[in-house]
Amino acid sequence: MSIPHYDLIVIGSGPAGEKGAAQAAYFGKKVVLIEREPQLGGAAANTGTLPSKTLRETALYLSGFRQRGLYGVNMSVKEAITARDLMFRERVVQETEQMRIRTNLERHRVELRPGRAAFVDPHTVEVTAADGTRSRVAGKVVLIATGSRPYRPAVFPFADARVHDSDSILQLHDIPRELLVVGGGVIGCEYACMFAALGLRVTLLDGRERLLPFLDPEIAEMLTRSMIEMGVDVRFRETVTAVKTAPEGLVSTLASGATVTADMLLVAAGRSGNTAELNLAAAGLAAQKRGTIEVNPHYQTAVPHIYAAGDVVGFPALAATSMEQARVAMVHAFDLKYKTRVAPVLPYGIYTIPECSMAGATEDALEERGVACVAGVARYPANARGQIIGDRNGLLKLLFAADDMKLLGVHVIGEQATELVHIGLIALQQGATAQLFIDTCFNYPTLGELYKYATYDALGRRAKLRGESVAPFEPAE
Repeated sequence: MSIPHYDLIVIGSGPAGEKGAAQAAYFGKKVVLIEREPQLGGAAANTGTLPSKTLRETALYLSGFRQRGLYGVNMSVKEAITARDLMFRERVVQETEQMRIRTNLERHRVELRPGRAAFVDPHTVEVTAADGTRSRVAGKVVLIATGSRPYRPAVFPFADARVHDSDSILQLHDIPRELLVVGGGVIGCEYACMFAALGLRVTLLDGRERLLPFLDPEIAEMLTRSMIEMGVDVRFRETVTAVKTAPEGLVSTLASGATVTADMLLVAAGRSGNTAELNLAAAGLAAQKRGTIEVNPHYQTAVPHIYAAGDVVGFPALAATSMEQARVAMVHAFDLKYKTRVAPVLPYGIYTIPECSMAGATEDALEERGVACVAGVARYPANARGQIIGDRNGLLKLLFAADDMKLLGVHVIGEQATELVHIGLIALQQGATAQLFIDTCFNYPTLGELYKYATYDALGRRAKLRGESVAPFEPAE
């Protein structure tokens, strides 16, 4: 039986796989996409990005969190909230996204082939269907977009139904009273906030000295303070050395000798690339630590016609960057003369409560590089829209080069931070200076206005440092 040949074989239907397949197919390439799971979309649609963000919004809605203290209203979570309450909207969004992906691939005439993929040689992939049936496909180009899965340290007894990773937490049957979250990265912080908003007693352990060290220190400190005010017991420089299971709860022993007892345990210890079943050796490839694949700036692997994109190549492992990586890879693979690189400035969105987002450099990074900068700050409480929505702690921080006031970094914490950051992101992409925000007329009342007032603040601080008059600059607050 002859083996069907394609211009492109894509393994995985997450953000990288979908967009890579669609990109090549749009330009007339014959594409087959292999997916081992029953549903399309990978972790982004089924166990990660969209489900967790939907759960966040559901938690905020059910708890009335956004209304607490607004106009004197003090809402509280409804009694006896169930897992079904929490998961209902998540499943609706999940199913809608799965259908969108299928429709997109069908519209681009991408052939879908269910099953587990494994290399036979650098150009041939064997597909094992759920019923054990095997078939083979051959391709001129291969894109590995198999994503990642939660890393499970051996110290945690995952056989116990009360011990979860960030995938299994979405299969939650009962809402616990007390939750221990191990790992203060993005996933750990997001879930800690989410469950704290629902009124659970949450303890968050992090082995480092502060949360999310890639964030601007001021933003990270504000987030930590906000989480503590929500009732999260945040503990730094702590790791779990043993977990004892008992009917009355899970008792975790920490490296410090302390113990924490909780009804449920969420382990957020990072992720590993899904490459173990691919038989990479047959393709002339080898996985790195935690299953990731090394690529060059074009997302080519060591075998020139095999590309990889998304979580499987490691940092930054974001849905947005994964899509862009795959598009760039396919443009290079087929010489499409279209999109030649991933944007040099990437946004980072953390869906904690409150949201945090950033683009560009932090003050720490600029200091290490010896770049003199000036910061400008505008706060939500001094902004009309901030007052309307009741955000008492939000903040926009802009970093400019001290000499020519070129924008270098954008940092936001507060309501809609992951949206608000895009104004600054585009300015960074264009190499804009403070003059852009001074000249721009923003709608009133909007959070976008914060950019103008943060810029005024930066200009005023710069003038003071130089001993100049600050009269031309309107005060930030």
